[in-house]
Amino acid sequence: MSHREHVEESLDAIRRSKLNAFITVDYEGARRQAEEADAGELDGRLAGIPIAIKDAISTKGLRTTCASKMLEDYVPPYDAFVVKKLREEGAVIIGKTNMDEFSMGTSTETSFFGPCKNPWDLERVPGGSSGGSAAAVAAQEADLALGSDTGGSIRCPASFCGVVGLKPTYGRVSRSGLVSYGNSMEQIGPIARTVEACAALFEVIAGYDPWDSTSRDVPVPHYVARLTDEIAGLEVGVPQDFFGEGVDPVVENATWEAIAVLESLGVHAKETSMPNLKYALSAYYVQAMSEASSNLARYSGIIYGHRVQKDHDWHTTFSENRASGFGKEVKRRLLLGTYALSAGYYDKYYLKARKARALISRDFQRVFKQFDALIAPTMPYVAFKIGEKIEDPLSLYKVDINTVPINLANVPSLSVPCGRKGRLPIGMQIIGDQFNEQLLFNIAFQFEQNTNNTCAL
Repeated sequence: MSHREHVEESLDAIRRSKLNAFITVDYEGARRQAEEADAGELDGRLAGIPIAIKDAISTKGLRTTCASKMLEDYVPPYDAFVVKKLREEGAVIIGKTNMDEFSMGTSTETSFFGPCKNPWDLERVPGGSSGGSAAAVAAQEADLALGSDTGGSIRCPASFCGVVGLKPTYGRVSRSGLVSYGNSMEQIGPIARTVEACAALFEVIAGYDPWDSTSRDVPVPHYVARLTDEIAGLEVGVPQDFFGEGVDPVVENATWEAIAVLESLGVHAKETSMPNLKYALSAYYVQAMSEASSNLARYSGIIYGHRVQKDHDWHTTFSENRASGFGKEVKRRLLLGTYALSAGYYDKYYLKARKARALISRDFQRVFKQFDALIAPTMPYVAFKIGEKIEDPLSLYKVDINTVPINLANVPSLSVPCGRKGRLPIGMQIIGDQFNEQLLFNIAFQFEQNTNNTCAL
């Protein structure tokens, strides 16, 4: 099959789709890139492969909206660093995927362009905030996708949609060109249907970017070549703090069954405890909302972005632009973040959250002196129904309870399918020490090769 024929299959799937996984599809550009690949004008490790990009990542000449009315018509004049690397390797950028507005959500229901749907059950959410990317990959509307993860936004939809998703170590992948939500925690990462494909995409996007002050100059291994490395003898911790109240017994059992598979491959698993994880959810949301209130201050509609029809005085115009340009959840988080940073409350909320984050990081440092990796459920339950939690913000925030500790500690975590509840996928996350993504891929690959949990529609 030619690259053009393969890309056309993806475009046809998108056209027929009921998922609403894409905000913008570059039909002409994708076909042109595929033809260039067929003609040998594009070469590289990803030549001719259709890739979907989360709509928070800048793409030159292709609309980047962050799923918000505020940026509904914004077309970036530059590519994000990771998009440049994809183009250098011949990838076909097929379009921009649906997401929670400005990455603020866990279900892809806060999008200005309407909710994305789960490919396994159209009445359920795909997870968020990178829900469109995971849904597109699961439904074979794209071979690979990029998402971003600030508190679980790659791993949550990977788990709910039954695909593989990696939240890398902070600094491993450039954030240049990513529209920021929470600067100190977010990372761009790969989503794919298999561990090998996920590792191949990560191998391309990882690496140092001198234009990103948070980027770390650390060598990038040949992840795919080392997937068959031996995992027998590894010491794996199972923190009971990830199996607390609210975790569905079916999800818990699936995770333990997956651990049993790893034990049959020679991995030694042992229960452990990380007592400071109880502070993670509240610490994360205080800090993330505070960073968001600062990051989104630039979106005023004065220089660019959504602007009301009639101008008033500066303060009124500024307020009306933001009131009509942002959705309800974004406004809620901006208000809470501004409050946490305000005089008289900074020490009470933001500073306390920073201290809690330090305690959580120490918990991870301690367990990684004893264990090579940790294993836990990615999400406490399977995908819930659209509309079930969106009017109850606290209930929706609690969905992130197993993913946010990883972002607070800036360590990597890989979500891989490990079972099902009915038709709905279940994911487990394999967590490693900083810059140890290779080990996570190796464990996940061996697990995948010895089970039948790859979820393909």
